[in-house]
Amino acid sequence: MNRRTSSHPPRRQRGAALLTAMIIVTLVATLASAMVWQQWRAVQVESAERARAQAAWILSGALDFARLILREDQKSGKVTALTEPWATPLAESRLSTFLAIDKSNADDGPEAFLSGTIADAQARYNLTNLVTRTDAAMPPTVDKNELETLQRLCLNVGLDAGIADRIAAGLISALAASSGAAPLQPQSVAQLRWLGIDAAAVQTLQGYVVLLPGPTEINVNTAPKEVLAAAIKGMDPASAERLVQMRQRAPFRDLKSFTDEVAGFAPITAKLNVRSSFFEVRGRLRLIDRVLVERSLVQRLPNGQITVLLRERIASLEQVGT
Repeated sequence: MNRRTSSHPPRRQRGAALLTAMIIVTLVATLASAMVWQQWRAVQVESAERARAQAAWILSGALDFARLILREDQKSGKVTALTEPWATPLAESRLSTFLAIDKSNADDGPEAFLSGTIADAQARYNLTNLVTRTDAAMPPTVDKNELETLQRLCLNVGLDAGIADRIAAGLISALAASSGAAPLQPQSVAQLRWLGIDAAAVQTLQGYVVLLPGPTEINVNTAPKEVLAAAIKGMDPASAERLVQMRQRAPFRDLKSFTDEVAGFAPITAKLNVRSSFFEVRGRLRLIDRVLVERSLVQRLPNGQITVLLRERIASLEQVGT
C-alpha cells in the first residue's frame, strides 16, 4: 500500500505543474504576438515611407514637365492665351502607360494615376497691387484706383464691396513698420482669413484674386469676365463676356488691339497686358489608396528660366473619394 501511494505525485504538485505550463504558454504567445505586431508595424512604416518618396518623385517630375512646357511656350514668341498648349489640362492617366514602350521596365509597382493643370496666375487680380510704397522710409499707402478695381470685383462675384476695404486695411497693417503689433503678412488667398475675412468670402475669391511677390498686370487673354469687368470702369458682365468669346476665336495680339475693342468704356483703371510671367501648377497623384494634391507657384523669367517660388501640399487623403 505504501509503495503504490508513493508512485503517484500528490495532486497539489500536478496542479502546480499545469499552472506553470499554462503561464509559459501564455508568455510565449504574448512574446510571439508582440514580435508579429512589431514586424507588421515595421512593414507598414516602410510601405508608407516608400509611398511618400515615390509620390514626391512623381510630383517633382510633373512639376519639371510643366516647367518645360512653359519654357517651350515662351520660345514660340506668342502671347499668353488659353488657346496655347500649356492651358490644356492633363487628364488622369495611368503612369505605366508612359513606360509601356520601354520593355525593361517591369510593371510590378503600385498603381499610380497622375493629372494636373497649369493656370495663369495673372488671370486673377493681384492683391499686392493694392499697396504702394514710394519711399522705403515712408509708410505704405493704398492705391485708390486699385481699391476701386477690387471693390468692383467683389460686387461682380456677389460679395460686399466693404471686403475690399478690409483686405486693403489688413495688408497695410501687415506691412506696418511696427512689426511687433502687425499681423502676419498672408502669402496665399487662403491666408486672407488672418486679416479677418470670413471663410465663405475667401472661398468665393479663390478663383478671382491672387497674392504675388510684386505688382503685376492682368492678362486680358486669360482673365475671367468678372475680372475684366472690374478692370474697366463702367463695363458690365455681358460686355466682358463678349470679349471672352472674341479672344477664344483669336487672342488679342497686343494691348492696343484690346483697348480698341473697349474704347467705349473709360477709364481703364487696372494695369493690363497680353503676356504673363506667373503661373500656378497643380498636380494630383492617386497612388494606391492615397490622393495627393500639390500646388506650385512659378515665375517665367525673360531669359526662359522657370523659378519655383512656392510649393505646398494642399491635400492628402487617405481614401480615394473622401
